[in-house]
Amino acid sequence: MQTEAFVLTRVGAAKTAFQRKELAVAEPLNGEVLIESEAFGLNYADVMARLGLYREAPPLPCVIGYELVGKIIKVGQDVPTSWIGKRVLAFTRFGAYARHAITTLEAVQEIPEDMKAAQALPFATQGVTAYYMTHIVAPIQHQDNVLIHAAAGGVGSFLIQLAKLRGATVFANTSSDQKVPYIKSLGADYVINYKKSAYQTQLTELLGGQRLHVSYNPIAGKTSKIDLNLLGPGGRLFLFGGADLAQRKGLLGKLKFLWEMGFILPIGLMMLSENILGVNMLKLADSQPLLIKNSMKALLHLYEQQQLELPEIKTYRAEQFAEAHEALGSGKTSGKLVVEWD
Repeated sequence: MQTEAFVLTRVGAAKTAFQRKELAVAEPLNGEVLIESEAFGLNYADVMARLGLYREAPPLPCVIGYELVGKIIKVGQDVPTSWIGKRVLAFTRFGAYARHAITTLEAVQEIPEDMKAAQALPFATQGVTAYYMTHIVAPIQHQDNVLIHAAAGGVGSFLIQLAKLRGATVFANTSSDQKVPYIKSLGADYVINYKKSAYQTQLTELLGGQRLHVSYNPIAGKTSKIDLNLLGPGGRLFLFGGADLAQRKGLLGKLKFLWEMGFILPIGLMMLSENILGVNMLKLADSQPLLIKNSMKALLHLYEQQQLELPEIKTYRAEQFAEAHEALGSGKTSGKLVVEWD
């Protein structure tokens, strides 16, 4: 059996980095399912992989992608055949940029037949990342002061809503006034445009003598050190991406990125009662796959209960794949980007 896929063959611009090819489909192994895809989602980690900046990515050539919606058409051993024909939202350890993809049964969540693929996909990588940080590893406490970087993005869109559900005061950081109405519509209490002036200056003024309790930071670089200095006792700095690294050129740029993050001594964190938490959903999926499944289930339940709104969704056809990838990498998009197969 053959399938069609967008294969990452080289580092660079999306038009040249990916090739649309026919590939052989593997057989699902023990505990795995084979899914025929309707659509897949894009995440910023995919951009980092395309630029050669994501260490977890498979060796080239490879098929990347973390999530898809489709129907299970074949199952491996120890998977009940009753799963065949079910429509699911699935988290994959790469391979989602294909019409057919394999993942473990523990990483799929059944969804309604009438739910559009584009409506379900935000609840995979982006939604699960936000839910894990706000509700599982270090839950937000009522009246916490929370800073959310890249607030208009897919993860940011969920973070704002989940933080408000837990009673936090949300300070949303963004790069454009055009994104402000969208961010406010999600419930953010204050919106900061860091292009106008240093976000730490604006935030300090808004806090009015209080300290920050939580920062959700997918940027890293010098913002890590800035955010750490804004935290009070018991504060938590979540680092779940390195978007700033994509702006650095060459080895010197990468070294400067690391230097600007600073060097942290554990005893210093203990004395100040501050916390730095690294989040890599791929690693969590490897070691705790049911965490992914249960988080997707919880998010879909909140959505069904009308406690969560979908982020803005931009849908592209498969022939527009390169355009979608470049748009995500530009930093000018909001919400979720989805690619539907023709």
